[in-house]
Amino acid sequence: MRLLTIHGVGDVRLDPYQRPTAGPKDVVVRMKACGICGSDLSYIKIGGIPTPGTVTALGHEGAGEVMEVGAEVDGIAVGQPVIINPMMSPGNIGSGGPEGAFTEELLVREARLGDSILPIPEGIGYDIAAMCEPLAVAMHGVNRAEVRAGDKVVVFGCGPIGLGMVLWLVDRGVTDVVALDLAPERRERALALGARAALDPTNVDLRAELARLHGEVPSYGRVGVGTDAYIDAAGAPTIAGDVVTMAKFHSRLVVTAAYMKPVEIPLGRMLTSEMSITTAMGYPTEMPEVIAAMPRLSDKIASMISHRLPFERVMEGLQTAATPQSAKVMIEF
Repeated sequence: MRLLTIHGVGDVRLDPYQRPTAGPKDVVVRMKACGICGSDLSYIKIGGIPTPGTVTALGHEGAGEVMEVGAEVDGIAVGQPVIINPMMSPGNIGSGGPEGAFTEELLVREARLGDSILPIPEGIGYDIAAMCEPLAVAMHGVNRAEVRAGDKVVVFGCGPIGLGMVLWLVDRGVTDVVALDLAPERRERALALGARAALDPTNVDLRAELARLHGEVPSYGRVGVGTDAYIDAAGAPTIAGDVVTMAKFHSRLVVTAAYMKPVEIPLGRMLTSEMSITTAMGYPTEMPEVIAAMPRLSDKIASMISHRLPFERVMEGLQTAATPQSAKVMIEF
């Protein structure tokens, strides 16, 4: 077998691999699909998350078929189609642990049904099922924004996570969504998912556009735009400052992007808006809700997959995923 691993900064390889023997509490999944995540690209850029004497195994957006079940595992059967929840696996699959889902056979240590192993609904393909992890990240960001039907929301960034946020917002009745991205292909995908507008923030006066689309609200002697919530899935260093400067009274900013350097925030301006800034990380509880929604949203979810490549071409897939023309790059086995 083979396993996609990082050996150093910019050094990613498809290595020969011998899967460890499964124990009585473990499950082995024959991989069918695994998405390439922006986190994977970030790990490659920084040289991985290695512990001394190890390399970083990649892949955490996986779905497949159970091929081996330990004697002490309850409720999971050989042949069952499943999604892997890497956050609930003690091995931290694909994010610093010994296992990664970019391999033919994935060992899931201490597997538990409904926790680290989740059944795929009948009729849902493995490629759609593998979208569960990024869609759960997106849902958690939307949950943290505490939006309701009728709210006005801005999403910064239309990569897979940002597109997932547009999908969930529209699905919840938040139809006044403005999506922002530099790439026209990604803006088109956001519009197809139901965004009211999709703008290139470098080509417009963003405050003026949001005032036109969302109106303006006076508060404490100044005027803010009418946007209720902003979600940052882009990670540009100017976003927080720009949002604080134009935010209305009691609006909210949720940061889901990973920032490696400090950013400046005009706290003085925040005093008059009493706005909130918070963050969203991972998906503590969201995966089951995402899976339940898959049958009715499968077509929209499929539209977020821009490229499908066989495992043999995973290195090409990494290059494609780094381009602004891509959405989700799905590796199939």
